[in-house]
Amino acid sequence: MSEDVPVYLKNGDLVKVNDHVYCSPSWDARDGTPYSVGRIMQFLPPADAPKGEEGKNYVYTRVRLAWYYRPSDVSDRPVADSRLLLAAIYSEVCDINQLRAKCHVVHRDKISDLSGWKKRPDRFYFNRLFDPYIKKEFEVIPARDVRNLPDNIREVLISRYEYVVAEKEIIPDLTDHMRLCDNCQGWCPSPDTVQCDRCKRYFHMRCVQPPLLAKPTRGYGWTCAPCSRRHEEEVDSHDVRHTVSAGPKALKSNAPPARGRGRPRKDKSLAEKEENFPVKHFKLWPFRYFGQHTVAEDTLDEEDLIFPRAATRQGPKYQATVPPAPDPYNYPPDIEERGGDSTVEVLGVINSLTDAEVAEVESCKKSLTRDSVVASSVDWLTEVIRRFSDAALAARPFTSVNMKSGMRQEKWKKSETAYTDKAFGHEEVVAFEDAIALHGPELRAARDEVHHRSMPEIVRFYGHWKNTKLKEENKRLRTKGPPPKPVNRQYVNEAERSGGLHVGLSDDEGSIVAQPSKSPSCGACRTRESTTWWKAPKGLPTNILCDNCGTNWRKYADLNVRPVREESVPTTKSKAIEKREGTPLAGPSSKRARTSASVQSTPPPAPSAAPQVKCLACSKQGPLGKVLRCKQCQFRAHAGSVGAIVDPTSVESWTCELCENEETLEASINHDCLLCPRAGSEERRIKPWPPADTLLRACKPTEGQGWTHILCAVFSPELTFTDASRLRLVEGLSTITRHRWTTKCCLCGEVEGAVVKCNDCSKEFHISCAWKQGHKFGFEIQPVKSSRRDTTITTTFKGESGCMNAIVSCKEHDRSKRDIYDICETNEGGETALQVYCQAYKQAPSNAHGLLRKARRLDNILNIRNGAETNGSVASTPDPGNPDPECSRCKSQFSPAFYRIDSSSVSPSWLCHRCHFETNEMNGKAMGMMVS
Repeated sequence: MSEDVPVYLKNGDLVKVNDHVYCSPSWDARDGTPYSVGRIMQFLPPADAPKGEEGKNYVYTRVRLAWYYRPSDVSDRPVADSRLLLAAIYSEVCDINQLRAKCHVVHRDKISDLSGWKKRPDRFYFNRLFDPYIKKEFEVIPARDVRNLPDNIREVLISRYEYVVAEKEIIPDLTDHMRLCDNCQGWCPSPDTVQCDRCKRYFHMRCVQPPLLAKPTRGYGWTCAPCSRRHEEEVDSHDVRHTVSAGPKALKSNAPPARGRGRPRKDKSLAEKEENFPVKHFKLWPFRYFGQHTVAEDTLDEEDLIFPRAATRQGPKYQATVPPAPDPYNYPPDIEERGGDSTVEVLGVINSLTDAEVAEVESCKKSLTRDSVVASSVDWLTEVIRRFSDAALAARPFTSVNMKSGMRQEKWKKSETAYTDKAFGHEEVVAFEDAIALHGPELRAARDEVHHRSMPEIVRFYGHWKNTKLKEENKRLRTKGPPPKPVNRQYVNEAERSGGLHVGLSDDEGSIVAQPSKSPSCGACRTRESTTWWKAPKGLPTNILCDNCGTNWRKYADLNVRPVREESVPTTKSKAIEKREGTPLAGPSSKRARTSASVQSTPPPAPSAAPQVKCLACSKQGPLGKVLRCKQCQFRAHAGSVGAIVDPTSVESWTCELCENEETLEASINHDCLLCPRAGSEERRIKPWPPADTLLRACKPTEGQGWTHILCAVFSPELTFTDASRLRLVEGLSTITRHRWTTKCCLCGEVEGAVVKCNDCSKEFHISCAWKQGHKFGFEIQPVKSSRRDTTITTTFKGESGCMNAIVSCKEHDRSKRDIYDICETNEGGETALQVYCQAYKQAPSNAHGLLRKARRLDNILNIRNGAETNGSVASTPDPGNPDPECSRCKSQFSPAFYRIDSSSVSPSWLCHRCHFETNEMNGKAMGMMVS
């Protein structure tokens, strides 16, 4: 486009190269983040415009911007100054329609009245630079302040650049007088210079006799030869008088003097001059790096890189220590040398076959499958080539190769592995595409969403997914042709050349709320009066901002957040409480208390303070800490639904109890629930088992070191917890009735395990089966009569008091007229319904030890059986031929009671008291007949 065509923004501002502007897409596209600040480097035509002179006649559609960062963008340190920016040697090409308005960004040293500068709108300043590649901040000083340089280098530096970027510790050396070597009178750069600690003169380390190989260690000084000789003569003459030093004198420096704190004189003409201060730019940049890792002579080269640099990664701190190679004459025979024929896995030898053998391979390959999709699969073709190659190396006929087995034995693995991945399901594909849309090609973030897939599977599926999208795009191009050329790809007409090009978005584009609620309230300052209401970022009490707060957030990323009043606002209007809207109802003072949020210049919205994690129990998202995620198996659930109490500083390192048990081995390594049917061999192959994509991964140990699902323990009325607050140690499995162990589940058809009955019908099923089928789990509060309040445990949840019952109901029942609280539903104190129920009804009695409680439960079982024995149903004495029975498990002959486990045989088998009840708790069934 011709250089004489001016560019105007929507608000009428004329912008040109090196002007500073706000840049941002629409409100929904940027998700409520503030405007970005950048400097216009150049205006660009469309990306598909022809190169050369012809491309200059096209309309500007893009702009290259040099970005500035806000301090809150690069660190979590609170910064009270919302006008402070960080420069960067980093640029991007953006759509020209994303420009919003002009602003002014000036170096700190160019501003005489900083307080007055910050009071004016759209004014920013900077004094440091942030490099986004090495994540480090540098000082920015005017190029004229650099004096410790040869004249030719300093003149070139000043003529090209306005500012110099360097490390903070290098600034005093750069701004000092030019340092010359006392021997050769040559310039002394800082890395190769040593200073005498007495005479303060500088020397090249190579000019010293003998030459210095390294500078003195920190804390030590160096003296030149004349000073050392003079010191020795003084010591030998005993004329040295040790005086008390008055303290080190401040070194003289030519650095700019410190700014005074006096109030400067307000000069309007000076302020306007500072806004339009001319800045030198060399190849579109006003500054370059000139720090400790720069060779000063490289500045003369126009093509020298201007970006900040860091120390080289060399030396023992960064390099691996490689042991010496073994002696070639005494090579150990048991070591297999890498790179030999025995360590190389041959993937294909087709290129070494003759034409006749290749033709035979092709004919055999066509007979392996008739599916065209499989025949074109990369994984299938790779495995076919490998198997044909193995046959060629083993001199087997190619007709012996078949693809019936989907597994293969790799050279470096002990077990067989599948050569193709398991197909992704619909839910997995949806989760993967959502992760790609949210995080881009960050496959580790995608793996967190599809957590039961390994990282190699995610990478391979990403390649197939991209090819599928490309195939769909190519198919669309073949059927419908290429897309039409954009409308803005056109030549400049005479009207545009004379009147200018109008581009950019206005401030109110997609951000103004035309019709707020009847009683609008600003989410930051809580005011209720405003001429314009703006959309608010997420995490504030309301979704709108007043005109002042909305502008401050968009331009300066500044919100003076005001806390919400705890007292409720009356609904009736009376003269006694009529006050100006936006002021507190209690207290006459109109001043609001200064909170910690007002100290920060850019308080981030609440949702962005912690990553959002989806709970597997309620399928709702919450911040990390409220919803926990296991760092090993990626299991996710609300902390209150799994009985986890985690320190806020260690929420990212939390592990579920099953993963923790793999390290501690405090309970059984068999993770099957004792109340559910045992898993088959195919299910056990799933890693991890139980799978981490369901709430059935949440298990708790029992008092016999077994495991039960939290759902099974909570919704089984006989079971209790030793510690209900943490849901630890499930007790009472032996008290479950025999009927529940022997009843067939109506969902899975298995007799094994304990069933529960539906609260609304007569169906009986396993709790885990009901959860998998989507049955309703929750808690219902029923009112208690006054006559029964003394004997019934009551609790309060969300303002409703009564007896809380655990509900498991089939999914076909209508529960619309009942108030059933979900498992993860919380009250005002943040406790879940499951927590409240367990603390009220699932806590084991604390007046006795756990072992004593277990003994009492067993005594009740013994009393029941003794009563049955007296009725003649079971024999009460042992076999007369075997008066001293022996435990068939532990071979013990000493026990308070023996139990017969095989009463049909002539010589029955027995279990001692301890072995019998360990088996009873693990199986959940009372077996045999007691003999005492």
